Amino acid sequence: MDLFRGFWSKHKRKVLVTTTCLGSGYLLYKLYNAHTRKLADLERELANERHNDELIKTQMKVHFENIQMIADTTTLPHALRRLSSRIVEEIDVSGVMETLSRGKGTLVPSEKLHLWIELKILSFTRMVVSLWSVTMLSLYIRVQVNILGRHLYIDTARGLGSSHLLEELDLIDREDEQKFLTTADYLATNSMPSLISHMKSAVKDVLKGKQLKDVLTTRTLEETVIRILDVFMSTGSPHHWVDYLMMPQDTTTDVSSSDATVTKFHRLITETREVLTSTEFTDVAEMALKSCTVALAEEMETQPGLATGIQLAKLLPQIEKTVPEISAVPDKNRFLQLIRDLPEVKLFFTLLYSNMPL
Repeated sequence: MDLFRGFWSKHKRKVLVTTTCLGSGYLLYKLYNAHTRKLADLERELANERHNDELIKTQMKVHFENIQMIADTTTLPHALRRLSSRIVEEIDVSGVMETLSRGKGTLVPSEKLHLWIELKILSFTRMVVSLWSVTMLSLYIRVQVNILGRHLYIDTARGLGSSHLLEELDLIDREDEQKFLTTADYLATNSMPSLISHMKSAVKDVLKGKQLKDVLTTRTLEETVIRILDVFMSTGSPHHWVDYLMMPQDTTTDVSSSDATVTKFHRLITETREVLTSTEFTDVAEMALKSCTVALAEEMETQPGLATGIQLAKLLPQIEKTVPEISAVPDKNRFLQLIRDLPEVKLFFTLLYSNMPL
């Protein structure tokens, strides 16, 4: 004991310092080990979140591509058939051409001139109505299917328990979905007469200074069509042309209300109208119309005469040969393929589907 007391007395300070250092080192080791485990857990959690995010992005990309394919193969062909047949019904060019053909040698000059002027107005009206209708209807249907597709994807994700990753949204039932999709026929079934009337006014305004003997080239035809479209789009209230594509907004329904009486259909319609009246959609629509106008002029240039110049009267039969190509089925329709492949159109609908600012 005396030996131990002597040792302790002599080395007390060293023992305490050593013990303290060992204790502190062990404590620091435990803290470091716990911190390392937490970092590892956090890294695994972040990796899982990144994996889930990538999985969601991949799933949404596949779903987005499927939505575009549905528009091309199902919704658009049906709407185009109805649209093209309605344009033919409402704009009877064949009747005037037949009267001119039967009346050779019997029509007095004034009657013949009147019929040729009428044919000029009707041919250009039919051509520009077809161009505008097909372009805008294709864009409208894409707006529809992308809005609906995004909502349905979110509903599906909620059903799979992933709603914490996505925005909350009321489920869309089958009846509202079908009702929403059938609005693509509104242009053909409801507003075609009004559209034709207003487009004919624009045609008359632009063509009033052009005589039947005037020579038109590819360039002048392109400029004429663009001018008609500009007059039509700019005449009237802002975004007046939206009312040709979809039913007028129901001002009696407050779609911002959370009242259960406001159906999902009304919410979808309101969201669609908001997109169509946006500056971004207007810019995309104008770009698509101009691109299709250029393509139309190039298509007609393949026929004899237009490249070097052709009299307006001789151009009218060529217009009638070309117009059916504007509303051809999607897989054979150069104009629809052109619209679909425009980079600005692709970007617009990618942002629309992802619900990002346009």
